[in-house]
This record gives sequence, structure tokens and C-alpha cells, in this order.
Amino acid sequence: MAEFTLHDLQCFDAVVRTGGFQPAAAMLYRSHPAVFAAVAKLERQLGLILLDRSGYRVRPTEAGLSFHRRALSLLRELDGLRVHAAQLAMGEESEIHVVIGDLCPRPHVLGMLGRFFAQCPGTRLHLHFEAVGGPWERLFDDEADLILHWVDKGDARVEWVDLCKVSFIPVVAPGFLPGRIEQPITLDQMQALTQCVMRDSARHSPQQNYSLIEGAPQCLVADQGMKKEIILQGLGWGHLPRFLIEEELHDGRLQ
Repeated sequence: MAEFTLHDLQCFDAVVRTGGFQPAAAMLYRSHPAVFAAVAKLERQLGLILLDRSGYRVRPTEAGLSFHRRALSLLRELDGLRVHAAQLAMGEESEIHVVIGDLCPRPHVLGMLGRFFAQCPGTRLHLHFEAVGGPWERLFDDEADLILHWVDKGDARVEWVDLCKVSFIPVVAPGFLPGRIEQPITLDQMQALTQCVMRDSARHSPQQNYSLIEGAPQCLVADQGMKKEIILQGLGWGHLPRFLIEEELHDGRLQ
């Protein structure tokens, strides 16, 4: 069997889409005889009748429909390759790896990313979620182009832009603190109580600990949602971003 070309596939696809050789030729900016000849050649090369020409409109046969479905994936890949080449020529990124950290207000940052990628439809987003030191590790391992996370502004290895400020406050459920603990509460007073702590998702970097009371019982969790629920149920105390607990602070479910 002789090899068919992308031109043959494009002509066949155009005929299926438009229902005729003349509209297909107009869509491709080619002549009617050129499109007709390309499809006829494709049928000869495949040994298949791809189009039913008996009616007013040209329709794909059963074999033509099956072949067209498979051909579409190849044509889409071709379109993607064209877009990729155009991006390379213009110096645009074809793929961006973004890591969202555990302290980010997700609706805010995902909305921001959505607006950006709506303007760059040819750029593929690879989105990851990491906690504590995980975003930094991905960045320094060249596994991320951008992280949305707290920043050490004194680190000369990174460029940063402030997007928002996140208050990080210690909270408990009503009744969690023993009666002997009085204001002002000290770290020594909290040492006997279970502290709910985010698990660091970094794989090989030194583990990062923030606001951690050494020697206190710990409950390790993988995300802020689970941490919040554990604290709400009175199973521990811990620090949470204010945007995540505004309602609970207002109605008294957290203190």
C-alpha cells in the first residue's frame, strides 16, 4: 500500500465536515479537482470506499467514519505542532509548571491562573500542590517555573512579586483548652496539648517547621482542610490561614 499524505487526510476531513467537495475546496483554499483527486487517491491507497457519493451531499461510509475518527487525532496533533512551532518562533513558553503552596487562597490564585491561561490557549499548564518546603524544593530542583507560596525575600536565588498577604493564626475549638490555662497563653502552657501540623511534602530537603512546639504531641496532616476539621472537632490545635476560617471565627466555632 502506498503512503498517504497529510494533504490527503486534510482533504478527506474537509469533505466530511462540509458535506461536499466544492465547500471543502473553498475551506482549504484549493481547487475542486485537487480535493477530489486527493480523496480518490486516499481511497485507492487504502483499498477502502470512504465516501458515499450517491446522494446530493457526500457522506462518509461506515469505514469512512471509523477512519475519520482515527484521522482526527493525527490532525489535532498537527495543529498542536503548528501552535508549538509558532510559540517557539515568538519566544513564548509552550508549557509552564506551577506549584501552589498550602497557604495560598486557592479560589484567588486559581482564578488568576485561569485568566492568564485564557489569554494563552496554546500554553499547557502543569499544576501541582505542595506543602511547607515542597514548593521551594520543586523550584530549586527545576521542576517548577513558578511557585505561589510564602517567600523568603532575602533569598537571592529567586525573583518574587507580592500577590497578597495571608494571616496565619493559632486557633482552638471552644472547650479545647484546659481550665488551668489562662490569658495570656504561653508556649509552655501549650506543650502538653496535641498540635496539628502540616506534613512537609519536600522529599529530600531538610524538613521545615514553623510555629512548632518542640516536644508537644503532634497530629500530622497533608492539607489545610483536614487540619481545620481536626481542630474544629477538638482533636488538636494549630495555626491556620485566616481566609480559611473567617466564618468559624465570626460565629465562635473557633477561637
